Amino acid sequence: MNSLIAGPTRVHEGDTPPPPPAPPAPPDSHASSTDDLQPFPTPEVSSIALEHRKGAKIHYTYYPHSPSKSNRPNPFAKSLVVFLNGLIMPRASWRNAIHDFLQKRINAQLPYPALLSYDRYGQGDSDRDPNDKQPPPCHGHDCMSAIRDLHQFILQIWKEHLDISNPTGFPALIFVCNSIGCALARLFAQTYPGTVLGLLFLDSIMANSDFVSLWPDPDAPDFDPQQLPPGVTEKDVRDTREKYRLMFHPEVPNNEGLTRRNLSELLPDAHLPRLQGFGGEGPYLTVVGHDWETFAEQSFTGSLHIPKLLTMTYANPAWQRYNEDLIAITDNGKAIGPLVAVGCGHFIQKDGPAFVGDEVVSLLDRVVNRVEQVSERDGGL
Repeated sequence: MNSLIAGPTRVHEGDTPPPPPAPPAPPDSHASSTDDLQPFPTPEVSSIALEHRKGAKIHYTYYPHSPSKSNRPNPFAKSLVVFLNGLIMPRASWRNAIHDFLQKRINAQLPYPALLSYDRYGQGDSDRDPNDKQPPPCHGHDCMSAIRDLHQFILQIWKEHLDISNPTGFPALIFVCNSIGCALARLFAQTYPGTVLGLLFLDSIMANSDFVSLWPDPDAPDFDPQQLPPGVTEKDVRDTREKYRLMFHPEVPNNEGLTRRNLSELLPDAHLPRLQGFGGEGPYLTVVGHDWETFAEQSFTGSLHIPKLLTMTYANPAWQRYNEDLIAITDNGKAIGPLVAVGCGHFIQKDGPAFVGDEVVSLLDRVVNRVEQVSERDGGL
């Protein structure tokens, strides 16, 4: 069972793994006494200069994996969970979700892998990309540049923290991603096949959308204002299209310098390409979408003031269809979702850190046990 993560030997698909041992627990508790619990790990908060990037520093937070015990080795000793940010939220946005996940594993006396969050160039605490020619906001570099940097970053981090008594060239990766981070994870798995073991998508960016076409076009020949939802005017639609064009269109530069101009060419389809994950199989995948009502409310009360009925009628269904198609990027039986992060808007790690902690725990359970975890969740809209 543990060889799936800890080494190259694979468990065959037809094999039936033994059930995991239940952690010892006193009555009315999910863990033993606090005296038996391992201490909460101390993170390493530091920075590193990539070998090919002229001394520019990437800032990161790294939690080491839990220690192995003589009678129970850590099956995640060669795994690394990497948290991939969106364009707006830096690595600090993962802090509460990471703490929630670690606390749950520690309370249950279960092992956990090393965890890594970081700020990309031009984001959070990190330096700007030294190759960007224009000051921010700009279109300095694209997603392929970002994943090449990520690959080099992981190589250097893994080498620095490698247990030399048990060496391996590259970790089995589990990506936990939000927004454009989900697109980066897909491109990474596509570019470096055989490296990604699991994926947790939290409200993925619609990589093939310009975000203006989500809404009806009043200038289109077939536009019929009578087809708009009751109470929504043509002016409402024009205003919404313009607001989205100014903020979300791929031509809009950002302070990170990460352009989206060619993202629809890099990922033209939500359901393709099919990814080849760790060991040649498709990665385990969980797809999560935002809560429709919460997202509509935040879109109305936030800076854009988008009428809720417009969001509910056009944006939410389009995002749901995209999430449904994402399920096809891995093997049959390897995907769960789309789930709904109840009470969460687009930044699920901010609105629901405990939800994220639960889903990372669930993903690790599926990875170790090689079985589909069918959970009772509120999937309604």
